[in-house]
Amino acid sequence: MHSSEGGRGRGHRRPHYGPRRPKHNVPVNILYTDTGFEAHVFCVGFAKENIRINLTNDLIYISGTRKPEEEYPDFLLQEYPVKSFERWFELSEKVDQAGITAAFRDGILVITAPWLPTAQPPEREVKVE
Repeated sequence: MHSSEGGRGRGHRRPHYGPRRPKHNVPVNILYTDTGFEAHVFCVGFAKENIRINLTNDLIYISGTRKPEEEYPDFLLQEYPVKSFERWFELSEKVDQAGITAAFRDGILVITAPWLPTAQPPEREVKVE
């Protein structure tokens, strides 16, 4: 299996575990519901104080920072990031941006974004002539 993120053809052999994940990204699962959507961001090892969520225009930016002086080993296999990350997603015009909330538990950041309420036409009776 080849990937743009590395693996073969670099002059050295390393164990092949599939495509390597970029070190600056974290995995995200997105779930759509009847009331909105949830983004579950894998932030294991990050402190809540070092995670930022910003809304700009129709984009949501998610970032996590670590102190640059922290030392990390040269992992043989690295499947979750240990360095700072940044992700962004475009929001649908159906999202109520004022209602977006976030919670951080057990290394998972859960961002909840409700849908805007849809205007329902007023109910009325139609007379049969």
